[in-house]
Amino acid sequence: MLAEATLQTFDVPGPRYTSYPTADHFVEAFGPEDYRLAVRQRRHDGAPISVYVHVPFCASLCYYCACNKIVTRHASRGREYLRYLGMELDLQVEALGSVQLVSQLHVGGGTPTFLDDEGLSELMRMLRSKFALMPAGEYSIEIDPRTVDAARLGHLSFLGFNRLSFGVQDFETEVQRAVHRIQPAREIFDLMASARALNFQSINIDLIHGLPCQTLQSFERTLEQVCSLRPDRVALYAYAHLPERFKAQRRIQTAKLPPAAERVAMMSRAIQKLGSAGYEYIGMDHFALADDALAVAKRQGRLHRNFQGYSTQPDTDLIALGVSAIGRVGGTYSQNAKTLAQYCDSLERGRLPIERGLVLTREDVLRRAVIMAIMCQGYLDYASIGIAHLVEFRDHFAVELAALGPLEHDGLVTLTDHDCTVTEKGWFAVRAIAMVFDRHLQHARSRNHLTRII
Repeated sequence: MLAEATLQTFDVPGPRYTSYPTADHFVEAFGPEDYRLAVRQRRHDGAPISVYVHVPFCASLCYYCACNKIVTRHASRGREYLRYLGMELDLQVEALGSVQLVSQLHVGGGTPTFLDDEGLSELMRMLRSKFALMPAGEYSIEIDPRTVDAARLGHLSFLGFNRLSFGVQDFETEVQRAVHRIQPAREIFDLMASARALNFQSINIDLIHGLPCQTLQSFERTLEQVCSLRPDRVALYAYAHLPERFKAQRRIQTAKLPPAAERVAMMSRAIQKLGSAGYEYIGMDHFALADDALAVAKRQGRLHRNFQGYSTQPDTDLIALGVSAIGRVGGTYSQNAKTLAQYCDSLERGRLPIERGLVLTREDVLRRAVIMAIMCQGYLDYASIGIAHLVEFRDHFAVELAALGPLEHDGLVTLTDHDCTVTEKGWFAVRAIAMVFDRHLQHARSRNHLTRII
């Protein structure tokens, strides 16, 4: 485990590497026709795909939120949105050309459970009418606990969802008030009990450290309650205060944010406490119980990473649906229009709502392979990467290997003439190790738009 002093060293901005190159390098020159070309060129070998659906609506505003969301209490907007999702689905199926097997579905937001039971049923009906959802697939949905009860959880199970992610963030009432998200702990405990009784395969809890009014002592109490709940997974994110980019964050009083040293201490304490409670550190800000599929995949070298984070699924194409959703097909990335008006206008004109994207260069593909090997397996075999990408690894990455020297001195990696291995300590700063190989980041003038590594 990293000492607090070392954690402090890596309390700097950096990419999350849900893709490489990262989304800030997408270009508007990439449009619907480029996407259709990528779909035509993809391998048609029957390999399953992943699907992401973005539901942007929220009934109330959480001040910390940096997601693409629309705050409204009008349920009719959800019903209208489903109509446009149906239009996009038709265009996607037309481009794909055949019924696709789906091994992974994730519904995120916003607040997906903003949709009522009828709306969620309609969403799943549409998806099942266009795709073949595999019986053993992973089907997950993000949940604002304030929008569900035991009956709604039962309905989600009936619809085929087998994984849940509860947005908790913090159990302390003072912190909840400061971020405009009041949700009593008792309600969370009751929902967890209901979810367990319904036999969901995996339950995740999201936490955030660095929120206003948080202290090391108050966050310790939140961690104790999480450990008593014992979810299968815990995602612990660092709050990124960027009020110049996210209007909602302007309602947070900067003076109430914990200082950097205390925020790092919170992360250090979380690592200790979750580790003592039986959670394995997966990477970045994710923890999982030893018998959870994510922890098993990491031990077996089968961990992957996509726009939803760490995954047990193979490195599959990702079809993205909904406003602002990001997908990947072959050697391309694409993102839908970020505003609802632009998204709907494109669909009304019979066009896929893709606003920007990227065609990866040969160098991008090489560096993506290196960065994902670090982020997922924690291991680089120079020869195998060199053979796969037709480069002499040590020559091609001479500058980067030299830059790893200080990280080796800090005990984060071990280097030989043949390979690089992320140490147990190094996993806690794995983003910093991956950043060494990020050519785009090396040329970037500013990192102010990035989240902090710790």
